[in-house]
Amino acid sequence: MTWTPEELTLYSSTEEIVLTVAHGRRVLRRGRRVWVVREGDDLYVRSLGGHASDWYRSARIHRKGTVRAAGLRRNVVFEPADPGTREGVDAAYRLKYGHYAAAFLDTVTGDQAASTTLRLVPCATRTQAPVCSAAALPAGRGSRIRSPLGPAGRWHALFERPRRQEEKA
Repeated sequence: MTWTPEELTLYSSTEEIVLTVAHGRRVLRRGRRVWVVREGDDLYVRSLGGHASDWYRSARIHRKGTVRAAGLRRNVVFEPADPGTREGVDAAYRLKYGHYAAAFLDTVTGDQAASTTLRLVPCATRTQAPVCSAAALPAGRGSRIRSPLGPAGRWHALFERPRRQEEKA
């Protein structure tokens, strides 16, 4: 899937987005406010805490989550950014957040933060579930998340892979 022009405009013009990351086989962790930038038709985020940040580690392992801004929520997959996008993403951060003190800007464009750049890839429509099918993600750790809330729980169906007809019977 791709971002709609309206979503790109909304998310890229918002100062901060709320990022919620899947965590293990439990319900999603609470949201984190992060800066987001647009480079071309893609959205990128970085971890100011570097590789040790809990949300960043969960995003790298489980690869699924949601982004929210101005009342719009979208389910996403986190992908490591292509190293060739660093200059463009740095420039986007400088342009969008240049009104902050140089110390903040240098932190978000420094080597440590740049090495944590993640591309946000949309999975499904804004609030409909299921969001990311198993086909949209590589197999491996975190490919299925179960909620302790059970089938009637709020997050249960969000990241379950679609069942085949023979599995339902």
